[in-house]
Amino acid sequence: MQATPQMATAEGRHAGAAAGHGGRVDWVDYAKGFCIVFVVLMHSTFGVEAALGREGWMHPVVEFMAPFRIPDFFLLSGLFVGRVIDRDLRTYLDRKVLHFAYFLVLWSGIIFLVKGLLFGGASLAELPLALAMAFVEPFGTLWFIHMLPIFFIVARLTRRVPMPLVLGVAAALEIAHIDTGLFVVDQFCARVVYFLVGYYACGTVFALAAWVQGHVRRALAGLALWAAVNGAAVALGVSTLPLVSLALGLAGAAAVVAAAALMAGRDLFIPLRYCGRNTLVIYLAFFLFMASSRVALIKLGVIDDAGLLSVVVTLIAVAGPLLMHLAVKNTPARYLFVRPEAFKLVPGRPAIQPAE
Repeated sequence: MQATPQMATAEGRHAGAAAGHGGRVDWVDYAKGFCIVFVVLMHSTFGVEAALGREGWMHPVVEFMAPFRIPDFFLLSGLFVGRVIDRDLRTYLDRKVLHFAYFLVLWSGIIFLVKGLLFGGASLAELPLALAMAFVEPFGTLWFIHMLPIFFIVARLTRRVPMPLVLGVAAALEIAHIDTGLFVVDQFCARVVYFLVGYYACGTVFALAAWVQGHVRRALAGLALWAAVNGAAVALGVSTLPLVSLALGLAGAAAVVAAAALMAGRDLFIPLRYCGRNTLVIYLAFFLFMASSRVALIKLGVIDDAGLLSVVVTLIAVAGPLLMHLAVKNTPARYLFVRPEAFKLVPGRPAIQPAE
């Protein structure tokens, strides 16, 4: 039987029903925790290596993650679209567009003030133009929350179009490896397929997680095989080839889901789950702690090993935003991470959305 957008929507509602207390799904939180730590690790490692002028032992680890680091993030972001896709337009835009636009503008301003005013020699008069340009060419790490609203809009506009056609076009865009020189356009073409797979194949992804939890040994064997194939593709330099990149991206996203499903319910990995529940907090603020800790540690000279320094900077860059969030959550500064009611089309909606 041919899958349809209506089936995808039904699967999304089923996923919503499967969510635990507070709308959370444990393995999704673990998977998101993986994703955000991978992203911070990548930025931290490349930043340390650039500053030191040499590669460390974390470099191959980061390269291993490259084929699936971003695809799994977008696939997970698409998982719960089905449970809101048919709600009224005002609610949908509030939750899936304005929500991210608020943080994009706010943190673009913060990045401009930190990088532009303190270190870049810019003037305050340039701020309005910088904020406007953030919607065209987002500042550095903010491109992900810039891209998500676009994907949510695409999902809404194409929800009545046959799924094979939508996924076929999205896959073709990724396979084509389009390079226009416009960052937003190129990233859209390269990533939209993973978001849509998360939306349409939501039920399949949840079924995979359930199967893994019931077949641990087979799942571990599958993960070992995947790791060998992914590692070989990276080592041989073929991981970025057309078709190969798509296959590795989807396979890697499935591997993250499997690993997260195995971790769910095990107290040993609770810190990772906490990171997954606060992905947006880490994503928004990690650059502040990453850059400052890297500069400080290099100047102090207490760690000479590039790989170890990359790990330490990563830990600080992950923990820093979480501690910052805890410190400000009962103060006016909480609006760094919480969208005020004044910026909501539908009042009363939590700013950091559970499992979506």
